[in-house]
Amino acid sequence: MEHLLPWLRLQFTPGLGRAGLIRLIEHFKTPENALDAADGGWPKLPGLRKDMASRVPVATDTKVQKACQCLEKMSGWLCTIWDPDYPQALRHIPDPPALLYGCGKWPEGPALAIVGTRHPSDFGRVFTEQLAAELATAGRVIISGLARGIDAAAHRGTLDGDGKTLAILGCGIDRVYPPENIKLYHQIIEQGALISEYPPGSEPLPGHFPGRNRIISGLSKGTLVIEASRDSGSLITAEFALDQGREVMAVPGGVDRKTSYGPNLLIKQGAHPVTETAEILQILGVGAQDKRKRPPTESAGVHLPEPAGSVLSRLDLTPRHSDELSGGSGLTPMELSAILLQLELHEYAERLPGGRYIRGRRAL
Repeated sequence: MEHLLPWLRLQFTPGLGRAGLIRLIEHFKTPENALDAADGGWPKLPGLRKDMASRVPVATDTKVQKACQCLEKMSGWLCTIWDPDYPQALRHIPDPPALLYGCGKWPEGPALAIVGTRHPSDFGRVFTEQLAAELATAGRVIISGLARGIDAAAHRGTLDGDGKTLAILGCGIDRVYPPENIKLYHQIIEQGALISEYPPGSEPLPGHFPGRNRIISGLSKGTLVIEASRDSGSLITAEFALDQGREVMAVPGGVDRKTSYGPNLLIKQGAHPVTETAEILQILGVGAQDKRKRPPTESAGVHLPEPAGSVLSRLDLTPRHSDELSGGSGLTPMELSAILLQLELHEYAERLPGGRYIRGRRAL
């Protein structure tokens, strides 16, 4: 990990931002050369203040050492914009990140970003998981931000579809944010990668997330927005996607819901309205012959013995209380409860808070 120290020392230099670092390396060619020249002061370059060279931390600096040790412990890696394996899609966006820290294996294949609200409806969450699973089955790499809500559902659905996913973080790769996504965090390392332009130890500061969003869209051929309120960061990601020349798609929603505002606005502004996997693949220029296997919905015909089949037929993605399901079924509450439990165990049904149920992923 000694080869990382020069990069970490430069990135931890107070006041040396992304643009300044790029200009510094363009001038000196290597980080080692830049550090060797620091004692005599760096030349006057755009983005570099006169006294900045005197602020470079030493190799034994606590932050530098902790970041290096963290990368070693996590089997992490660093990819710079000067490396040949730096992603080409990202290299050509406005303001590309100079450094990318990662953990896991960068998945190969065409990518789609799926983003949305941190407070989705039950429908939005289940729909996102199902859609991500189908797109993963069709060979798409799904990119999102590991945030609560739609982001987490996109990652989870991809993993359930045995697909590959990238999580772009607004903090160091050693930080689990939000904390409740810790299990998902570790699963992504196993089936994809965590990526951040911020060094290990960086906190999830509010100012980090807009920059994180430009990477999400920049790595993707298209960005899909599923449920987003007026102030959602997902709209920022969509703006970046437009600026980067990427496709923008949105799932329309009812005008009575706050989280429909963002997708409906994007559609008014020219985004593609989509409601199913086939539409997304068509927009991305992917034919049916490119699919590794049929999406789950094409083979999801479920035939269960009665009365379980009748109970399942009453379920869709609209939450229904068990009292509503029992009406006219002729089943006692105990019998219905037993059937719902079996449907839930086999993932044909999903129980929601308040005794409500929707169709499970195996029955979609």
